[in-house]
Amino acid sequence: MIKIRALGWLGLLGLTVPGAIAGCSAQSQAPSETQASAPAAEQNPADERLEVITVTVASGDERHVFQTEVASSPAEQTRGLMFRESLADDAGMIFPIDPPREASFWMRNTVIPLDMIFIGAGGVILNIERDVEPLTLDSRLSAGPVIAVFEIAGGRAAELGIEAGDHVGWPGGPPIGE
Repeated sequence: MIKIRALGWLGLLGLTVPGAIAGCSAQSQAPSETQASAPAAEQNPADERLEVITVTVASGDERHVFQTEVASSPAEQTRGLMFRESLADDAGMIFPIDPPREASFWMRNTVIPLDMIFIGAGGVILNIERDVEPLTLDSRLSAGPVIAVFEIAGGRAAELGIEAGDHVGWPGGPPIGE
């Protein structure tokens, strides 16, 4: 996450994992019962609209296009896809990371399974955490420094044949070669 994109939230726990990032939820502390039971509308207000961009994944000769929300602020990145009850097959959320660093995401308060696509320099997919179980606090780590993490509906990466080594592009990010 920006400053908290990296280490800020983990620093609150006293952990020293360089460059960690929280996507679906900030890894700041275990959820309190109040946080866990608060209505979704209170924790993810519908009036907070995120910018939507087109993200393209080039996998072999195939191009997969996703309408993607951009989580760019610390609050947006902390909230991520928490409390969402569904995610369309052609939708996603991207978490830009500047400067590039290793990233760590978890599924706190995220009620749907997700594929987490860790994107390295030049838009190359470093690794994919597939069909990640909802509502877990297990950390999912990048295989190296990333410029972004892209989350899509759980199982979609496998359905579309998206693999490490494929390329991801978006406006303001790396281009997809023609």
